[in-house]
Amino acid sequence: MSTYTLDTATSRANPMPAPMKRLTVPAIRNRKGKDPIVMLTAYTTRMAQLLDPHCDVLLVGDSLGQVIYGLPTTLPVTLDMMIAHGAAVVRGSYHAVVIVDMPFGAYEASHEKAFESAARIMAETGAAGVKLEGGAAMAPTVEFLVSRGIPVFGHIGLTPQSVNALGGYAARGRSNEEHSRIIDDAKAIADAGAAAIVAEGVVETLAQEVTAAVSCPVIGIGASNQCDGQVLVTEDMLGLFERTPRFVKRYDDLAGRISAAVGTYADEVRSRAFPGADQVYAPRD
Repeated sequence: MSTYTLDTATSRANPMPAPMKRLTVPAIRNRKGKDPIVMLTAYTTRMAQLLDPHCDVLLVGDSLGQVIYGLPTTLPVTLDMMIAHGAAVVRGSYHAVVIVDMPFGAYEASHEKAFESAARIMAETGAAGVKLEGGAAMAPTVEFLVSRGIPVFGHIGLTPQSVNALGGYAARGRSNEEHSRIIDDAKAIADAGAAAIVAEGVVETLAQEVTAAVSCPVIGIGASNQCDGQVLVTEDMLGLFERTPRFVKRYDDLAGRISAAVGTYADEVRSRAFPGADQVYAPRD
């Protein structure tokens, strides 16, 4: 997991050789209060190749259920899906720490079930750690995994796997009761040994309080620029979808650019302008 030198002569799937030392989970944990952590989602080898030079952490999120498979929520995502995509992202990266989401149903039933799922992810993907959702109720599971050598990222606030219990995707922490509970959740997960915590969809002032209250880095998504880092779904920030959450900043309009490129291709095929002389093979003399 430290240094890779890959042959690119035979396959477009392999990244260009750029051997470097991969970041580690302890290095990310030690970034608390220092340079902000850059984190994005990745689900494929090619996207990992493009993101890796710029990111500290690549998250193989269960959001792939919606982004890749067109599912209505993350709930139907399976462990096998996460492992397949996790392995692809590890193959496409040299530098970033790769963290894989534990899907719904893969860890809640018992500590043993959580370890079995996490061990499969670690062994079959080569990832550096796993992420699981939940607050104080999941702290014993986090402690169980960490004590057995599995780095864990926590996830509090708006937890998409609990969308049915939460009643939707609204921001969390607006009431005093919920505000206090989220701070308690963060402290419990941090005290259990989490290497970092994702705080999603929480009121800005609450995100700042959470960041100050725990010793591990807090990575915001729809939270505050005062968190220890930021994460977004890559396809959202690149503008591949027409609808995105309020907290997403679009850095490009790839959907529009792809549509325009495919439209040009379609026009050239129909007019027989493509393929041209540069794209066909002449007979040998």
